[in-house]
Amino acid sequence: MEPPQIALYRATPYKCMEQSLSPHLGNYYCFLIPEGSSVLEIGCGSGELLQHLPNRTLAGIDLVEEQVNAAKRNLPEAQFACAAGETATFDQTYDYLLLSDTLNEAADVQQLLENSHHAATPATRLVLNIHNTLWRPILGLSTLLGLKPKRPQQNWLSSDDLRNLLDLSGWEMVRSDARILVPHELCGLGSLINKFIAPLLPFACLSLFFVARPKQLAKPADSLSVTVIIPARNESGNIEAAIQRTPNMGQSTEIIFVEGNSQDDTWDMIHSCIEKYPERDIKAYQQPGKGKGDAMRLGYAKATGDIIMILDADLTVPPEDLPKFFEAIQLGHCEFVNGVRLVYPMEDEAMRFLNMCGNKFFSMLFSWLLSMPVKDTLCGTKVFSKSHYELIEANRSYFGNFDPFGDFDLIFGAAKLNLKIRDLPIRYQSRTYGEPQIDRWRDGMLLIRMAAFAARKIKFL
Repeated sequence: MEPPQIALYRATPYKCMEQSLSPHLGNYYCFLIPEGSSVLEIGCGSGELLQHLPNRTLAGIDLVEEQVNAAKRNLPEAQFACAAGETATFDQTYDYLLLSDTLNEAADVQQLLENSHHAATPATRLVLNIHNTLWRPILGLSTLLGLKPKRPQQNWLSSDDLRNLLDLSGWEMVRSDARILVPHELCGLGSLINKFIAPLLPFACLSLFFVARPKQLAKPADSLSVTVIIPARNESGNIEAAIQRTPNMGQSTEIIFVEGNSQDDTWDMIHSCIEKYPERDIKAYQQPGKGKGDAMRLGYAKATGDIIMILDADLTVPPEDLPKFFEAIQLGHCEFVNGVRLVYPMEDEAMRFLNMCGNKFFSMLFSWLLSMPVKDTLCGTKVFSKSHYELIEANRSYFGNFDPFGDFDLIFGAAKLNLKIRDLPIRYQSRTYGEPQIDRWRDGMLLIRMAAFAARKIKFL
């Protein structure tokens, strides 16, 4: 029996609904897909969505030859072919695969998703959008009234249906979001509603967006080297313990101290420990500027390991937990590991009550901003690959140097690149030396300003 062919998606010449959606879809896809990426749209129609993605290498396939010919005219610099997504053969791979409304009309969604792996690498991201099932009666009525052209029979996939099909097809979810409340411009009113109101009412939005990555295989532990970066300011009493308690991981473990304008003998203590522990690969630098973010960027520049770990010198996050972070990356569970202090019971005085409330508030706020759960944005321990940090750095211009802490620069950058982020609970401990270097009110106000800035750059597009 012949395999089912993909349905005639985007086959109707008069595409009133799609044309009205394309500006909003285009804006969000432009945000999701970094410049410089190679992009293949499966079910590209006449290339209307791809036209919204400048500064990217573009390609598309569609089942309808008339649409493919129109796409070639609209985007002569791109590559197009006439093929069904379920059975197409691909002679190259791409950074991003797009399925914009294609699954709504695909004859076999699972086969289409499985076949798309032939155009993917382990680093490829699959970005797609489907219709919210809440809109089914609205779109049906629009068709009956002649406000929307009649289309082939639709698939109405729920979010759970799609997650299940992605899992069965060898993909895993990275993030999801909802956009578009008004699918027409309405003299500019639709754009305003979709920009400012739709992000506040995700359950009512027409288009549901999903980003997925291929399921990952584990890498041999001894093939990966590690750099542990320890920013240290007025932490003299914790330096030796940090060295003693940091385990060796992977192929090799490099420890980098970045000392930041200390008023005690932290710098001297670091050098004393370098001499005392010659068997450990320890390096030390003094930051040129101020703030943890500045110190961390110096550490990243000097790091030689495949995997970068951040460990605060106060040791409130136990260094003994670092192998868990290493394994999360090495086993392919995620690409960015975020430490979480808010799961296990804490030691007495480890975190004051108001700080706890603030952390929970900001975790909810930033989870909403990022469209992915991040339970503890303020935990200092974060782990990621050096290659992914280099991508975050290369795309930093989107946000700019807005973050003196360094934590949000990483989290926002990882989310913008659609990296798989996972929370990893740790047991938060009390300080044994020194004083906390965070002012809850000053830094809390700074975080609110950063959240407002992030909302403009991420949510209200």
